[in-house]
Amino acid sequence: MMNAAWFRFLRSAYRREPIVSFMITIGAVDAVIGGVGDRVSLLTFGMGTVALAIALRWLMLQRRPAEIPTEAPQIYLPPTPSQSQLPNLNIPNKKRPPRS
Repeated sequence: MMNAAWFRFLRSAYRREPIVSFMITIGAVDAVIGGVGDRVSLLTFGMGTVALAIALRWLMLQRRPAEIPTEAPQIYLPPTPSQSQLPNLNIPNKKRPPRS
């Protein structure tokens, strides 16, 4: 149950911010590889990439203007038609002239 919720969260995060999510993924993979393989430079690079992605996301949130509430749309037509429906037209079967 928890795995499905976590998967949905990750998928929605990738759709909202694909660049930041990609940077976090790459940084996390580099940090794990550097930590497991005793490569301090790769671990540092991965952690720095994750930190940079988080800072980029924070800056993007700060620059986003506050949402202004939108007004209700104007309705030009009444909810129900004021006139009755028009009758169907009967078109007589006439032979069409030959096309030239």
